[in-house]
Amino acid sequence: MTHLIRSFEEYQAAYRRSVADPEGFWGEVASDFQWRRPWDRVLEWNFTEPAVKWFAGGKLNVTENCLDRHLAERGDQTAILWEPNDPEEHYRKFTYRELHAKVSQFAHVLRNNGVRKGDRVCLYLPMVPELAIAVLACARMGAIHSVVFGGFSAQSIADRIRDAGCSLVITADGGFRGSKEIPLKSVIDDALVQCPSVRKTIVLTRSRSPVSMIKGRDAWWEDEIKKVETMGNPDFPAEEMDAEDPLFILYTSGSTGKPKGVVHTGAGYLVYAHYTFVNVFGYQPGEVHFCTADIGWITGHSYILYGPLAAGATTLLFEGVPTWPDAGRLWEVVQKYRVNILYTAPTAIRSLMGFGLEYVQGKDLSSLTKLGSVGEPINEEAWHWFDEHIGGGRCPIVDTWWQTETGGIMISPIAGVTPTKPGYATLPLPGVQPLLVDENGREIEGNGVSGNLCLRFPWPGMIRTTYGDHERCRLNYFATYPNLYFTGDGCLRDQDGYYRITGRVDDVLNVSGHRIGTAEVENAINLYTDVVESAVVGYPHGVKGQGIYAYVVCINHQRDEDLTRRDIAATVTRAIGAIARPDKIQFVTGLPKTRSGKIMRRILRKIAEGETTDLGDTSTLLDPAVVEEIRAGVLVTKGG
Repeated sequence: MTHLIRSFEEYQAAYRRSVADPEGFWGEVASDFQWRRPWDRVLEWNFTEPAVKWFAGGKLNVTENCLDRHLAERGDQTAILWEPNDPEEHYRKFTYRELHAKVSQFAHVLRNNGVRKGDRVCLYLPMVPELAIAVLACARMGAIHSVVFGGFSAQSIADRIRDAGCSLVITADGGFRGSKEIPLKSVIDDALVQCPSVRKTIVLTRSRSPVSMIKGRDAWWEDEIKKVETMGNPDFPAEEMDAEDPLFILYTSGSTGKPKGVVHTGAGYLVYAHYTFVNVFGYQPGEVHFCTADIGWITGHSYILYGPLAAGATTLLFEGVPTWPDAGRLWEVVQKYRVNILYTAPTAIRSLMGFGLEYVQGKDLSSLTKLGSVGEPINEEAWHWFDEHIGGGRCPIVDTWWQTETGGIMISPIAGVTPTKPGYATLPLPGVQPLLVDENGREIEGNGVSGNLCLRFPWPGMIRTTYGDHERCRLNYFATYPNLYFTGDGCLRDQDGYYRITGRVDDVLNVSGHRIGTAEVENAINLYTDVVESAVVGYPHGVKGQGIYAYVVCINHQRDEDLTRRDIAATVTRAIGAIARPDKIQFVTGLPKTRSGKIMRRILRKIAEGETTDLGDTSTLLDPAVVEEIRAGVLVTKGG
């Protein structure tokens, strides 16, 4: 806890030092970790290729820093608490010593099934402790994990498995999410038809639903564990890894249809996840940290697993959803486990607000000391509700801005240290050097200005490449503005120098805090038999933040518009997953295009947002009349 910031003056001093001497600053932070071999150089970088190396020449294993080094002092402390989907089912907990043993055990399972250092392993599991165990087992033996959220479709999983060249898949017979049962193994079976690289599949028993098991390919998790138990449950020595060896690949949607495999490497990512966890949340030993995300997203990687475990914290995994069996579930979990830190999404807060206060009343939330929000900027109404009714006006709220690509929180208040302002991510953390630029890449200086948010200097947790396609990484993040990392977000810097993220400036939607590429959704819609073409934009949504609005040119939809909408929605769900299903589908005879054929999404976005008068100049369109038809049709559009 050497580097815990305790006052605003300490923050300012740490920030100044991190900018003046980044290598000295991060070298000192990293010295707290357990290294097999110290680094030769803290940082080597250029943003042209791009090429970034942190702690070059250093050797370590991430799990020795998350597990082994805690055993002497914290071996009997709870590392993981697990709250199941069904509140009637018994919870589970694992001490650091028990988690270490389980991770070692499953690392043997991986090795017994042919996994070696550098192999890619796909995990498609519910939010159960075994997901955490499998992730850490991959890290322990040097395999690269690729966790896929349990709501994605077979096609989306197949795309990710093929891109990463995974040799082994870990899944479950099924999973639970609220009132639904998710047929995980069945979905994997459909995906693996397209995935010749996969040699083995390990299947955890969770839902006890009937599944097909293919001889020679599929094995039960429990049977594989028994084989290791006959060996007497030996320890699995952690593989020595280079600081820049890949730790995991995590796929995120881009502005083109193909998902990007964001690669994070071990040392820099771990140092950054730990530093940001401890400081942003003002973590104190013994506190219970509850991040409501899924491990399938970067928030789960950094602030359910790696950040908290590196700090020796107690982290809570929740299998269910905040509104099942009723809207009091989150508050019951907080009460049950005496949660101190609650980190959730504005979407969840807005949804729970809609149920009223009856589900909050009577719940003991007195254990809470810090609150956090993630995924999108939290609107003022939700911020005040969260502050008053959940935090009781005594818990600082950290409104965090960061991305899959950044690995950890970048701009955020430090709990109890930074003066907060509803709707603002406030100030950059030490080591983070943001700037605003105009569309030509010229820096916009001063306060009270808006622009595109970029970063001028590397930080340890940053993306290293996109798997198998480094040029895509360069084009996506480093080519728009030379020598800068472009976040893709617009941003306001107010008179106090506080930052407020204003939304994506590229063709990426932020739905319930999850990034979804417009091209990906359009490609899925266009699979439907009667669709000629489509265009997708975001629009303000009371709960999700952004909803998905689809304009669809479709033959024969007049026969039954509602049925066609449902069919298109089902097609998208099948191709990507329910998370990408359009909220509204408007049938149109054409789309507004320039003479070169470019769809003018700016116009479509304004119409979807309810702006029907000031649509800008439409004279350059190939057929300006199509705008009038779309504008008239929006009044009768129904939900998809």
